[in-house]
Amino acid sequence: MIMDNLQALLIEHEDLKTKPYRDSRGFLTIGVGRNLDANGITRAEALYMLENDISKCKAQLYPFTWFKNLNIVRQEVMIELCFNMGLDSLLKFQHMIGFLIAKEWQNAANALMDSEWSKEVSKDRSSNIVDRLIKGYYAD
Repeated sequence: MIMDNLQALLIEHEDLKTKPYRDSRGFLTIGVGRNLDANGITRAEALYMLENDISKCKAQLYPFTWFKNLNIVRQEVMIELCFNMGLDSLLKFQHMIGFLIAKEWQNAANALMDSEWSKEVSKDRSSNIVDRLIKGYYAD
Protein backbone atom coordinates (compact mmCIF):
# COMPACT_ATOMS: atom_id res chain seq x y z
CA MET A 1 0.00 0.00 0.00
CA ILE A 2 2.79 2.41 0.91
CA MET A 3 4.59 1.62 -2.35
CA ASP A 4 1.38 2.27 -4.31
CA ASN A 5 1.12 5.67 -2.68
CA LEU A 6 4.79 6.40 -3.31
CA GLN A 7 4.49 5.33 -6.93
CA ALA A 8 1.47 7.57 -7.46
CA LEU A 9 3.22 10.53 -5.84
CA LEU A 10 6.40 10.05 -7.84
CA ILE A 11 4.38 9.94 -11.06
CA GLU A 12 2.53 13.07 -9.95
CA HIS A 13 5.75 14.91 -9.06
CA GLU A 14 8.06 13.63 -11.78
CA ASP A 15 5.50 12.91 -14.52
CA LEU A 16 5.58 9.78 -16.66
CA LYS A 17 7.16 10.18 -20.09
CA THR A 18 7.39 7.28 -22.51
CA LYS A 19 9.90 9.02 -24.77
CA PRO A 20 13.31 10.38 -23.78
CA TYR A 21 13.48 14.06 -22.90
CA ARG A 22 15.92 16.51 -21.33
CA ASP A 23 15.03 17.32 -17.74
CA SER A 24 15.37 20.77 -16.14
CA ARG A 25 19.11 20.16 -15.62
CA GLY A 26 19.67 18.88 -19.16
CA PHE A 27 19.94 15.16 -18.33
CA LEU A 28 18.49 12.66 -20.76
CA THR A 29 15.53 11.21 -18.87
CA ILE A 30 12.72 8.72 -19.48
CA GLY A 31 9.86 7.08 -17.60
CA VAL A 32 9.37 8.53 -14.15
CA GLY A 33 12.50 10.62 -13.76
CA ARG A 34 14.99 7.91 -14.83
CA ASN A 35 18.22 9.77 -15.50
CA LEU A 36 19.63 7.84 -18.44
CA ASP A 37 22.85 9.84 -18.49
CA ALA A 38 23.70 8.83 -14.92
CA ASN A 39 21.90 5.50 -14.52
CA GLY A 40 21.16 4.06 -17.94
CA ILE A 41 19.10 0.89 -17.79
CA THR A 42 19.88 -2.55 -16.42
CA ARG A 43 20.54 -5.59 -18.58
CA ALA A 44 17.22 -7.03 -17.38
CA GLU A 45 15.39 -3.85 -18.44
CA ALA A 46 17.09 -3.92 -21.85
CA LEU A 47 16.13 -7.57 -22.37
CA TYR A 48 12.57 -6.85 -21.25
CA MET A 49 12.30 -4.07 -23.83
CA LEU A 50 13.84 -6.33 -26.49
CA GLU A 51 11.34 -9.07 -25.72
CA ASN A 52 8.50 -6.55 -26.07
CA ASP A 53 9.93 -5.23 -29.35
CA ILE A 54 10.28 -8.74 -30.78
CA SER A 55 6.70 -9.56 -29.76
CA LYS A 56 5.46 -6.35 -31.37
CA CYS A 57 7.25 -7.12 -34.66
CA LYS A 58 5.93 -10.68 -34.69
CA ALA A 59 2.38 -9.41 -34.06
CA GLN A 60 2.75 -6.88 -36.90
CA LEU A 61 3.95 -9.55 -39.34
CA TYR A 62 1.60 -12.36 -38.32
CA PRO A 63 -1.41 -11.13 -40.34
CA PHE A 64 0.57 -11.63 -43.57
CA THR A 65 0.10 -15.08 -45.09
CA TRP A 66 3.54 -14.94 -46.70
CA PHE A 67 5.05 -14.53 -43.21
CA LYS A 68 3.08 -17.43 -41.70
CA ASN A 69 4.14 -19.67 -44.60
CA LEU A 70 7.84 -19.23 -43.79
CA ASN A 71 9.67 -21.67 -41.56
CA ILE A 72 10.64 -20.42 -38.10
CA VAL A 73 14.18 -19.35 -39.08
CA ARG A 74 12.95 -17.29 -42.02
CA GLN A 75 10.21 -15.83 -39.81
CA GLU A 76 12.95 -14.81 -37.39
CA VAL A 77 14.79 -13.13 -40.28
CA MET A 78 11.67 -11.11 -41.11
CA ILE A 79 11.17 -10.23 -37.43
CA GLU A 80 14.79 -9.05 -37.24
CA LEU A 81 14.35 -6.94 -40.38
CA CYS A 82 11.10 -5.49 -38.98
CA PHE A 83 12.90 -4.73 -35.71
CA ASN A 84 15.76 -3.08 -37.60
CA MET A 85 13.85 -0.99 -40.11
CA GLY A 86 10.21 -0.97 -39.00
CA LEU A 87 7.23 -2.63 -40.65
CA ASP A 88 6.49 0.16 -43.14
CA SER A 89 10.02 0.05 -44.54
CA LEU A 90 10.07 -3.75 -44.62
CA LEU A 91 6.83 -3.87 -46.60
CA LYS A 92 8.46 -1.73 -49.30
CA PHE A 93 10.64 -4.73 -50.16
CA GLN A 94 8.01 -6.00 -52.58
CA HIS A 95 10.45 -7.91 -54.78
CA MET A 96 11.90 -9.74 -51.81
CA ILE A 97 8.43 -10.54 -50.47
CA GLY A 98 7.38 -11.81 -53.90
CA PHE A 99 10.38 -14.12 -53.94
CA LEU A 100 9.54 -15.31 -50.41
CA ILE A 101 6.03 -16.19 -51.58
CA ALA A 102 7.52 -18.09 -54.53
CA LYS A 103 10.03 -19.79 -52.18
CA GLU A 104 12.89 -18.43 -54.30
CA TRP A 105 15.24 -17.95 -51.37
CA GLN A 106 18.34 -16.94 -53.32
CA ASN A 107 16.38 -14.32 -55.28
CA ALA A 108 14.85 -13.02 -52.04
CA ALA A 109 18.33 -12.71 -50.57
CA ASN A 110 19.60 -10.97 -53.70
CA ALA A 111 16.73 -8.47 -53.53
CA LEU A 112 17.60 -7.75 -49.92
CA MET A 113 21.29 -7.35 -50.69
CA ASP A 114 20.55 -5.01 -53.61
CA SER A 115 18.91 -2.55 -51.23
CA GLU A 116 20.11 0.44 -49.23
CA TRP A 117 19.60 -1.66 -46.10
CA SER A 118 22.59 -3.84 -46.98
CA LYS A 119 24.82 -0.74 -47.13
CA GLU A 120 23.55 0.55 -43.77
CA VAL A 121 24.18 -2.55 -41.64
CA SER A 122 27.46 -4.32 -41.00
CA LYS A 123 28.66 -6.88 -43.52
CA ASP A 124 28.62 -9.53 -40.79
CA ARG A 125 25.00 -8.79 -39.98
CA SER A 126 23.82 -8.74 -43.59
CA SER A 127 25.74 -11.95 -44.36
CA ASN A 128 24.23 -13.70 -41.36
CA ILE A 129 20.69 -12.61 -42.24
CA VAL A 130 21.07 -13.54 -45.91
CA ASP A 131 22.57 -16.91 -44.99
CA ARG A 132 19.57 -17.73 -42.77
CA LEU A 133 17.17 -16.46 -45.43
CA ILE A 134 18.66 -18.70 -48.12
CA LYS A 135 19.18 -21.84 -46.03
CA GLY A 136 16.23 -21.62 -43.66
CA TYR A 137 18.36 -22.84 -40.77
CA TYR A 138 21.15 -21.64 -38.52
CA ALA A 139 24.61 -22.46 -39.81
CA ASP A 140 26.88 -24.43 -37.53
